[in-house]
Amino acid sequence: MTIRHLEIFVAVAECGKMSLAAEKLFISQPSVSQAISDIESYYGVKLFERLSKKLYITEDGENLLKYARHIVNTFKDMDSEMKHKNKEVCLKIGGTVTVGTCILCPLIKIFERKNPGVSAKVTINNTSEIEKMLLNSSLDIAIIEGEILNKDIIKVPVYQDELVLICSAHHPFAKMDKVSLEQLNNQDFIAREQGSRDRNIFEQFLREKGISVNVKWTSTNTEAIKNAVVAGQGIAVLSSAMIIKELYHGTLKVISLDEIQIKRDICMVYHKDKFISEIMQKFIEVCTTYKMGVIKSCKPKSQ
Repeated sequence: MTIRHLEIFVAVAECGKMSLAAEKLFISQPSVSQAISDIESYYGVKLFERLSKKLYITEDGENLLKYARHIVNTFKDMDSEMKHKNKEVCLKIGGTVTVGTCILCPLIKIFERKNPGVSAKVTINNTSEIEKMLLNSSLDIAIIEGEILNKDIIKVPVYQDELVLICSAHHPFAKMDKVSLEQLNNQDFIAREQGSRDRNIFEQFLREKGISVNVKWTSTNTEAIKNAVVAGQGIAVLSSAMIIKELYHGTLKVISLDEIQIKRDICMVYHKDKFISEIMQKFIEVCTTYKMGVIKSCKPKSQ
């Protein structure tokens, strides 16, 4: 069993056809077929079902795939680092929307300043896509505000975020010290897309309290949500970290609910089988050391 066997297996699993895997790897199709046969014989399992000229990965194949991807990528990382010891090293970092907007950029700036010759390749996406990329080794590490339940992902809380209800400076709620839950009934609401962690948490909370709102807008874009609220189109719930500048300039106001706080953990996440390289460990240290200062640095300085 060699790294090459695993590279071929991963290519077949991702391409879905041996012919396409052969083209991708610049080898003959019989070589691909032989490699798959070698692995199946070695482990005494069937990796693919061959039905109507199509390949369908088996349960044993899926089990091998999650290990093979990490072994192949770890080998590539090792090979690259040893061959380019004195050249730039790249860390693949992921982040969800709130993290990418408010937290990740200052952290990466600190990380790159403390580690000359290292760069970060950053991907911002929703939690489910970040999870997929961690599982297939497209990312080394990520910081997320959503929920990942996959047991192969390690989660380390690095910051506790608060979800807050916001309105425009001209909304009737802006002049009130406290707002009762009953007063939220039938209010126009500017919401994140269906399935968003922020929206799910708040809607579940309202359902438990028997409160119904009118979802007037839905958007995947946080800036669009803030602009709609500023324009008086409705109220919204967002991370407190996302509205620091708007609160400072007075364009948005936090609606204070009677003795109610909705908090969640922002977590650093990576695959349990991921090799923690020296440079990845340094990024982890930056995340755990500077997180609070990064959040505060989002606030504009006094004029």
